[in-house]
Amino acid sequence: MKKAVEATQRAFNTIRTGRANASLLDRVTVEYYGAPTPLKSLASISTPDASTLTIQPFDPNTLGLIEKAISTSDVGLTPNNDGTVVRLNIPPLTKERRQEFVKMAGKYAEEGRVSVRNIRRDAIDSVRKQEKSGDLSEDESRDLQDQIQKITDKYTAKVDELLEAKEKDIMTV
Repeated sequence: MKKAVEATQRAFNTIRTGRANASLLDRVTVEYYGAPTPLKSLASISTPDASTLTIQPFDPNTLGLIEKAISTSDVGLTPNNDGTVVRLNIPPLTKERRQEFVKMAGKYAEEGRVSVRNIRRDAIDSVRKQEKSGDLSEDESRDLQDQIQKITDKYTAKVDELLEAKEKDIMTV
């Protein structure tokens, strides 16, 4: 369940908030020597100010490939190549765009909650099988199921807290 919450946090990190953040480019992969390679492996990404990302490739020959990968990705930013680095200017978000990002964050949060509930279902099924086979008494089974539900509630609450923080971050102008 902890991993499901962490995966939700990583998904939230890929949503733009109007400020430059290197994690916006986490999902970008570059076709490098015929293999999809994460952008982080090919370049250093820095944020010189709140509205700019700079990407300094380790190999200058990959500059065009990086620019192309960013253009075709779902990041929604246009790269500017000055011959040595790629710059991404992050425009301020409109109210409508912010609301779209809040909806996207809500979708990611729901996926996280569903994955936590799937883990709960698997754990409860396992306890019920042990009860059926006689390894656990009915009372022990019920106690374990209650504990599993409490843990599930705790982790879904964590996902909700992450969502609330991300929504606040997105809507802050």
